Amino acid sequence: MDLKEIIEFLHATARSLGAEVTSPWFYLQFGLILTAGGIAWASEASIRARVDMTSLAMRWPVALRRFAHVLVGSTSTVVFAILVIVERFVMVHSTWPSRSYLLAVSAKLAVAWLVIRLVTSVIRNEFIVRLVSLSAWLVAALSVIGQLEPTLQLLDSDSVSIVLGGLRLTPLVLIKLGALLILALWLTNIASNFIESRINRSADLTPSIQVLLVKMIRMGLLTVAVIVALGAVGINLSALAVFSGAVGVGIGIGLQKIVANFISGIILLADKSVKPGDLVTIGDSSGRISAMKTRYISVAAGDGREFLIPNEDLVTQKVVNWTYTDKNTLVKVLFSTNYDADPRLVCKLAIEIAAAAPRAIKNKPPNCILTEFAEAGMKFSLTFWIADPDGMDNVKSEVMLALWDAFKREGIRVPYPVREIRVRGGALPVEPVVEVSG
Repeated sequence: MDLKEIIEFLHATARSLGAEVTSPWFYLQFGLILTAGGIAWASEASIRARVDMTSLAMRWPVALRRFAHVLVGSTSTVVFAILVIVERFVMVHSTWPSRSYLLAVSAKLAVAWLVIRLVTSVIRNEFIVRLVSLSAWLVAALSVIGQLEPTLQLLDSDSVSIVLGGLRLTPLVLIKLGALLILALWLTNIASNFIESRINRSADLTPSIQVLLVKMIRMGLLTVAVIVALGAVGINLSALAVFSGAVGVGIGIGLQKIVANFISGIILLADKSVKPGDLVTIGDSSGRISAMKTRYISVAAGDGREFLIPNEDLVTQKVVNWTYTDKNTLVKVLFSTNYDADPRLVCKLAIEIAAAAPRAIKNKPPNCILTEFAEAGMKFSLTFWIADPDGMDNVKSEVMLALWDAFKREGIRVPYPVREIRVRGGALPVEPVVEVSG
């Protein structure tokens, strides 16, 4: 269809509409449609006020509950379609069928919209629901008024096509490709979610292997979906070779980090150096890995914060994995006493306190050693094992508080720095010594 044919088509359509609008039967049909719309709107308002779908459908299956909500929400469409069909039936048997054409079109459009809304009730994404509903209703409307075939020819004509190498692109091809991609990606998401649930339930696979398998399956299904969609609209994959150079240049210029993080994520999942649930320290960030994504890992700090760390940083930087091979963690408590204390008694008390800690591992006894005779006092190092590094600081604090209570009970003092201030040449008869606790 060339430009001249398009202009002639528009002129013919305008003449047809003009003849329809000047007819008195047009205004009669328009009034009947408005009346049906008013009654339908009032009926929906009345039903919504009297029917509580939340309590009525509480025990229904999720799919049936959503279907019922959509049906109740489309009450006005149902009532409107029924009224218009009745009006059309009366008009057909009262006068010429051509004088009720507008009623027939309105009834068909209302029924088409109702069917589309009920079919799309299985889709949970609101944006996809609206996009599919409007697109399908537009196709139905063009079909009802008999303009679907001319519209398809117009969208696929040479006057609106673009040829890139051996690839011919038209609006119709792009529309078909978009619809097929949406459908293929939706089915891919359903399939991958089902497979992911089965993989996550497998006790024989480690968390990192589970994540790796899920990502590989998702990427594989996505690739297959795109290839199938391209083939379905007649696009030869060899025709896309012209874009490969542009994609390579784009990756080389602006997508290095994205590609590096993606490859790093695959490496991390394959070598299992970190996995979901591990307690790690990366730079100044510490926490437990809550999720591993394609571009980053999420580290929950335990105080409500989550650090999103790029996968590349885990490959190139130093990472402390507290639970890589063993969750058992050594806790070290450093403390000091004055020289009046018996060091053997101090070590004995410290070992007893550490052994009595609720989270201390019983088969690994604590140890306390004297490390230094310092200027201010004797320095000790108490070490003991706990089964999990979570809350290590809390365990450390509990042991130090217990040490403080034991030292008070035994009369053992913790040293503190002493400062002497000597006043020379003053009026004081003696040199006072002032002790200042720091």
